[in-house]
Amino acid sequence: MKNSSITRPGNRKTPSNGFTLIEVMISIVIFSLVMAVIYSTWYLILRASRTAQEAAAQMQRQRIAVQTIEDSLTCIQSYQSSLQYYSFVVDNGDSPFLSFTARLPDDFPRSGRFGGFNMRRLIFTVEPPPNPGNVFMENTGEKDLVLRQYPILMGMDPDEQADPLVLARNVQSFTVDCWDTNQEDWVDEWTSTNSIPPMLRVSLVLGRNTDSFGTATPSFSVTRLIAVPTQMMPAIVQVPNGANGGMPGGPGINFNVGGRTVSPGGNAPP
Repeated sequence: MKNSSITRPGNRKTPSNGFTLIEVMISIVIFSLVMAVIYSTWYLILRASRTAQEAAAQMQRQRIAVQTIEDSLTCIQSYQSSLQYYSFVVDNGDSPFLSFTARLPDDFPRSGRFGGFNMRRLIFTVEPPPNPGNVFMENTGEKDLVLRQYPILMGMDPDEQADPLVLARNVQSFTVDCWDTNQEDWVDEWTSTNSIPPMLRVSLVLGRNTDSFGTATPSFSVTRLIAVPTQMMPAIVQVPNGANGGMPGGPGINFNVGGRTVSPGGNAPP
């Protein structure tokens, strides 16, 4: 009797070497999930990197702004008999304002524009950025801390007036407090026109900017105590020897001004 389980060579089934439709669809789904995870991770890394860069740049701008103010205050000059050129003015109102005269070093910002005129009037103000015709920017309320400067005997240059140096953007607060030795406390205005405050407290707060991903960067605030290393030069030491009948005590008499010994005949303002 023959075995019925034996198949003829023409009816033998060969195994398939391809994938079924279900296997292909499952592979596509798994690949899509892997790519979605990779893209999400890359996006988060890029977003965090951009936010960190924006925060670092904002901190750097704040540091430069405060350092510029501190460098200029350490070079302040003031003479009692020439207050029209050397007055010290500070206002902490709605439009903060700080102005004084300083003998600036050659590496101070924009010194090249003024040639060799290092004795310049500095004006720090907080004002909206110039955006003519841009209604959206005008309505944001953003303000910048800007610096204008000019040689004391020349007046403000039109280009400097129209294009000041921007020290910081999106400034929320800029205050300058003066140490009053009579009250032994900080005051927000300086009314004594015949003196310079011995110490200043400068506070700067930068608001939250929005990066290209729509993420708000953190706000920054800094407060710096700045000791002013000079005092207003009294009018008595600005008069040359022999002028107006000579100085009390005659030639060769020195005076102690702010801890420094000065000669009456050699301290006229430049």
